[in-house]
Amino acid sequence: FKNYLDQFFLICFPQAEYKKGVILYMALITLRQLLDHAAEHSYGVPAFNINNMEQGLAIVDAAAQTDSPVILQASRGARAYAGDVMLRSMVQALAEMNPRVPICLHQDHGNNEATCLSAIKHGFTSVMMDGSLEADMKTPSSYEYNVDITKRVSMSAHSVGASVEGELGVLGSLETGEAGIEDGSGAEGKLSQEQLLTDPDQAVDFVSKTKCDALAIACGTSHGAYKFSRKPDGDILAMSIIQAINLKLPSTHLVMHGSSSVPQYLQDLINEAGGSMPQTYGVPVEEIEKGIKMGVRKVNIDTDCRMAMTGQFRKVATDNPSEFDPRKFLVPAMNEMKSLCIDRFERFGTAGNGSKIHVISMDDMAKEYESGRLNPETKP
Repeated sequence: FKNYLDQFFLICFPQAEYKKGVILYMALITLRQLLDHAAEHSYGVPAFNINNMEQGLAIVDAAAQTDSPVILQASRGARAYAGDVMLRSMVQALAEMNPRVPICLHQDHGNNEATCLSAIKHGFTSVMMDGSLEADMKTPSSYEYNVDITKRVSMSAHSVGASVEGELGVLGSLETGEAGIEDGSGAEGKLSQEQLLTDPDQAVDFVSKTKCDALAIACGTSHGAYKFSRKPDGDILAMSIIQAINLKLPSTHLVMHGSSSVPQYLQDLINEAGGSMPQTYGVPVEEIEKGIKMGVRKVNIDTDCRMAMTGQFRKVATDNPSEFDPRKFLVPAMNEMKSLCIDRFERFGTAGNGSKIHVISMDDMAKEYESGRLNPETKP
């Protein structure tokens, strides 16, 4: 009977550590392993920002329903809002509740070494060192600064098996020359075309010197809801930059930041319930799908999830002005957000891949980095 029970648990919980009949925990996956699998099987992975339990439940429920791996990412603002211990414990609980879902816990827009290394200390398996801006997250940095700090973070993170995302170019609008600001991150002042578009040749040099695992590129996307004044075309959303970089860096996983689609139905939901969002346009999902075919493996989404929850908050308050039970607001909000996440998992090709991944420990990833087997490949 014991052998039968052991086999049962191994089949039901293939990712969990199992010892003497007890499921100990579900190991979190590193960004590098997850995106390597995505590249091998030609899909993209949504990276959803989280601040609280309800967001986490909605996202991971959607991942479980679609058999998808997922990236949960926390900004410095989220870490300050919820606290590192709460975030770590919440994600561990989500992993325990959903042992078949590979979950990567990622630091979004780290501003210095301390932010990135403290995230790893608190259980994050991946960090983003955003050296495109100085530590104030407002001042565009020099290329030399970006290379130096990203390289230092990569060396430290890789030594313990954690992954690193770098950024080259400054997020901002090609229409206005200005960056959107979200959670304290966003360049101030007018930006040049050179700053707003990542140079493919410089990207090769950057990845070669820093050995980052993923590269966030600038192609006209920006943070927040107000990205474009019209449905974007090649003049204001330069998808050709992605293809050019991918040709030179075929093994480097590309990242699209500021990639919420700002769906019209959510704008309408908010405005019909008393909101006053002006007409705006996000990154069309079909453009993200094109990007995935060009080597985009990680797609950052925050605004869409905020809109889904806020829209339902407003609707409940409008439809039932006497309601005061927070759960009556939160359950519809979670369902709206879950529906959005399911759509992204399916559209990005993530669905159906969760159960195909067997998590590699960070200790083993550290050995891979040390061996040089994970060094980036470049093409002239």
